[in-house]
Amino acid sequence: MPVKSVPLRVSMRGDSQIENITKQVQEALASTGLRAGILTVFIKHTTASIMLIEDEPGIRADTKAIWDRLIPPSPAWQHNARNPGEDNGHSHLRGQIQGPSVAIPFNDGAMTLGTWQQIVVIDFDTRPRTRELVIQVVGE
Repeated sequence: MPVKSVPLRVSMRGDSQIENITKQVQEALASTGLRAGILTVFIKHTTASIMLIEDEPGIRADTKAIWDRLIPPSPAWQHNARNPGEDNGHSHLRGQIQGPSVAIPFNDGAMTLGTWQQIVVIDFDTRPRTRELVIQVVGE
């Protein structure tokens, strides 16, 4: 089975910003010419994650609120305390829990997402940066 990889770069501002990348992933899938299989969306960073959500303003606000409650920013995190100038210990912890990738099956050249499912990047870091992703597609 062929394996094809497509890079994607996304400019983010941090602070639990959510960016919908569903359209870019579908375009990447189309560019491979593969019709059926599975794709993985992977982010090459430890302070950001990929997830599936119902992308609407209420869920975006609730997502930021729950992360702020579960793992709040704090200078007491050991990552911050042991690395002078670092303030993103909470960002690493959030990334560990949410995870760096999602796998999505596809048929007839289209992802088999549910009605409300959208693919998003969530950037937990404390500063703006460009995030690098890999969309890897295995199929026929």
